[in-house]
Amino acid sequence: MLDFNHRPSFADRVNVAVDQALTADQATRPLRDYLGGSRLGHACERALQFELTATPKDDGQEFTGQALRIFAIGHALEDLAVVWLRSAGFDLYTRKGHRPDGGQFGFSVAGGRIRGHVDGIIAAGPEGFGLAVPALWECKTMNAKNWRTCVKDGVTKSKPVYAAQIALYQAYMEGTVPGISAAPAVFTAINKDTAELHHELVPFDADLAQRMSDRGVRILQATDAGELLPRIAANRDFFECRFCPWAERCWSLPA
Repeated sequence: MLDFNHRPSFADRVNVAVDQALTADQATRPLRDYLGGSRLGHACERALQFELTATPKDDGQEFTGQALRIFAIGHALEDLAVVWLRSAGFDLYTRKGHRPDGGQFGFSVAGGRIRGHVDGIIAAGPEGFGLAVPALWECKTMNAKNWRTCVKDGVTKSKPVYAAQIALYQAYMEGTVPGISAAPAVFTAINKDTAELHHELVPFDADLAQRMSDRGVRILQATDAGELLPRIAANRDFFECRFCPWAERCWSLPA
C-alpha cells in the first residue's frame, strides 16, 4: 500500500542528486575496448570476453551511485597511501617525471588490446630496509574481513586476481623499467574500515605471468573468431556466477 504521507528527507534528496550526477558522469565515459591487465586473473574467461566486447550487463547490474562512491573512496585512499609512503622515506613515483601532469606508468601489448597502468614504481626505500629496486608498487583497499584474510594468508593465496595482476605488470614493465621483474613487488592493502595498513613483498612469478599472457591471447583470438569460451561453472548457483553482472545473458547461451 502506498504511503501518501511519506516525503523524501533532505538527506534522501541530496543522495539522489549526488547519485544521479555520478551515474550521468559514468555514462559519458568511453567504453573500454581492451583487456585490462588488472582483470586477466578473473576466474571466468567468458566474463572477460563480455568485458572486452562491452557487452551490456543484465538489467539492474549497471554500477549504482553507491558503487561509484565506493570506487572513488578507494582511489582517494590509494592517493593517501602514496603520501604516507613518501613521508616514510620511500621514493615512490606514480607519474612519469614525478609530475602531477605526467602520464601514468603502464604498458600496451597485442596492438593495444591488452593494457595496464601501474599504481607506482619505488626507486628507493628508506635507509636500512635493503629494498631491491626498482620495485613495482600496487595498492588495494579492502573491507575489514578481506583485509584480515589478506594479512593472514598473503595476497597470492587470498587474492589471486591481484597476484596475477602483479606478475603480469612486472613482466610487461620490464621493457621500460629494466630490473622491475627481478625485484619483489611491494603490495599495500588498506583496511577501509580501520585505516590499518598491510605491506608485503611479492616475488616475481614468471609462470603465472606467462599463463596470464597466454590467457589474454586466447581470449582475444576466441573473441575475434566469434567463439564463446566456456563459462567457469556447470551450475549457475556457483559463487562467481551468482555475482556476475552477465549471469542472465550467459546462462541463456550455449555452455
